Amino acid sequence: MKDKLARELRAVLEGEHVRLQAEVDQVAKEGHEALSDASGENNYRDHMADQGTATFSRELDMTLEENARDALSAVHGALERIEDGTYGTCQQCGKLITEERLQAMPTATLCISCKSAEESR
Repeated sequence: MKDKLARELRAVLEGEHVRLQAEVDQVAKEGHEALSDASGENNYRDHMADQGTATFSRELDMTLEENARDALSAVHGALERIEDGTYGTCQQCGKLITEERLQAMPTATLCISCKSAEESR
């Protein structure tokens, strides 16, 4: 991989790392309430529909947090691959991942062929 492209993608990944870490930190700062407390399930004066909405909202928040943590992990992995010199190499077949794919998805670990085969299973 060309040094210029590697530097550009490192900068993109580092920016994404900062954004995702801030998102994860914000969720942690707000704290993790018990689902029953957040949804009002123990509060008999709330209507069942309100409780359901609150439960759905909390579950959505937890899913978004998990997605942010997964994305942050993928960014960490990509930055580690840049450091150890394996960035841009397909982890399945060992061929180079195209520059276009890496520009579109800097955290990619598979070339297009291997990713397509994985998704078709």
